[in-house]
Amino acid sequence: MTAVATFTATIFKFKDKGEKSGWTYIEIPAAIAGKLKPGNKKTFRVKGQLDDYRFDGIALLPMGNGNFIMALNGTVRKKIRKVHGARLRVQLEADDKPVTPPFEMIECLDDEPAALTFFKQLPKSHQNYFIKWIEAAKTEPTKTRRIAHAVTALSRKIGFGEMLRMLQKNRKEQMG
Repeated sequence: MTAVATFTATIFKFKDKGEKSGWTYIEIPAAIAGKLKPGNKKTFRVKGQLDDYRFDGIALLPMGNGNFIMALNGTVRKKIRKVHGARLRVQLEADDKPVTPPFEMIECLDDEPAALTFFKQLPKSHQNYFIKWIEAAKTEPTKTRRIAHAVTALSRKIGFGEMLRMLQKNRKEQMG
């Protein structure tokens, strides 16, 4: 039987925390994380509910001392309609569903062995960043463009965050 944890959390926002600067998140105490994945100290995915919003495949990130955080991206914040400082009802359970890339991405990675090798070496949560970004595309041209960006970055051994920063920088340079 899968362990389920239910608790109330406060929404926080990092000020200066390296690559996490500006992130909105909730804290998952060590005791709760240990109930979900006993003995685990690494990133793992969860599913559950934040107030009335159901979700799956969100990563819990280790922060030391057994504590974890769950980042609340823009989509999640819109769904829960809350900002940092607010309280939130949380229900979590481990999400062990395997991450599967879109078929088109697999085809492209098969043509680029270096990119495929690097992708497979990434933690599942980092693979999931690429996959969810591609799947979130609203049009086929956007999906195709995102797959091309992802395969190019992966073939250069560039992770998701660095790829996004490079794309933003290139976009700013093109705009003048």
